[in-house]
Amino acid sequence: MASIRIRERKDGGTTYTVTWRDGGARTGKQDSEKFDDMDSAKDFRDLVNGYGEQWPPGWVKGKGFVEQKSAEPEPEIDPETMFEVFALKYVDLLTGVQGGSKAKYRQMVVCNMVPWFRDFSVADGELSITGDAIKLWVNDLEEGRWGPYPPEKARKRRKYRAKTVRDNHGLLSGILKSAVLKGKRATNPCVETRLPRPDDTDADEMCFLEHWEYAIVHRHLKPDAADIVELAAGTGLRWGELTALQKQDIVRRGGRPALRVQRTWKLGEDGSRYTGPPKTKKSRRTIVLTPRLSAIVQRAARGKAADALLFTAPEGGAWLPATFRRQRWLPAIEKAQEDGLTKTPRVHDLRHTHASWMIAAKVPLPAIQARLGHESIQTTVDRYGHLLDILDDEVIAAVDHAFTLTQVAPPADVLLGREDVAAAA
Repeated sequence: MASIRIRERKDGGTTYTVTWRDGGARTGKQDSEKFDDMDSAKDFRDLVNGYGEQWPPGWVKGKGFVEQKSAEPEPEIDPETMFEVFALKYVDLLTGVQGGSKAKYRQMVVCNMVPWFRDFSVADGELSITGDAIKLWVNDLEEGRWGPYPPEKARKRRKYRAKTVRDNHGLLSGILKSAVLKGKRATNPCVETRLPRPDDTDADEMCFLEHWEYAIVHRHLKPDAADIVELAAGTGLRWGELTALQKQDIVRRGGRPALRVQRTWKLGEDGSRYTGPPKTKKSRRTIVLTPRLSAIVQRAARGKAADALLFTAPEGGAWLPATFRRQRWLPAIEKAQEDGLTKTPRVHDLRHTHASWMIAAKVPLPAIQARLGHESIQTTVDRYGHLLDILDDEVIAAVDHAFTLTQVAPPADVLLGREDVAAAA
């Protein structure tokens, strides 16, 4: 129990010291507090005993009960500005975006952003996303590293291509720009980030087949895949456009057989597949066919209704890209490699191959742009401009011819005009 010890001071006064052992234990730390009068000492002793021989809560040694200033309340964070909540709501409110794209954006947010920005806010403040945090995120995507909060049972990440990094950064920039427009923050930190150039890695991932390489692959395709692959290589159509073709899309242009591209396969938010307009305005196009390709589409259309698909899987319905790749494309590639093919092309590389064949045949880039359905000629140049070196001989000949013409004398009427001017002077 706490007790009071009385001692005389040198100045003649008296000190009353309350002493006790912490918690009343014999081995507890000895504590004490001094007073100038007995009544105060008794009151404090009773308090100590009342609290189990502990310092009374709120008592400060040598000062007594001191009013505790409440800590400054931390600024409240609006839960609606926390990154995951704000980002997913941003995706939900996007307009003019197809359901499949929204599903893809949600996956990008959850898998490629939340593991890094889970504890960040899109608003200005202590938890705000900074430019440095975004730079670290971009580096991690490029190097295949997880963020601080990887999902449970997360697999090892793969390094992302330059285009994939740019796509993710573009979505993040849109999210933070929305936060700026809503007055949540002053600036968009994404503008500080230097991104990998698309041509740093992506160009090398395109595969262009020579004519003889394509012939090897085609020779090993099953009959129900040979025609669709021939049409892909001969038109440059995207897989979704090709497998959405109907009998009514067979038309003529300028007296030539042609295909009208006016739909493609799309994904809904729930993963369901449906046909809708192509991805851009210029993707709606008419493609002229060679007699050989015309024979393929006429054969595929025989006996079908106008709105029936030209090319279907064995069980009916459109070919799913993953199913075609697994059941038809990869087996043919493996056999072709046994016959000497050194490349491993994807189905989409048939589109790139078509473009390379057109360039080798000296077809102008604007014509290739129109055939492939690129919205901008810059897209065509960016993707296939490096193939134009096959036209170097033609370029040199044109420049040489131009300089040859500079050695020719001016036309007679120009010379006559000069003589008239001199005579008048």
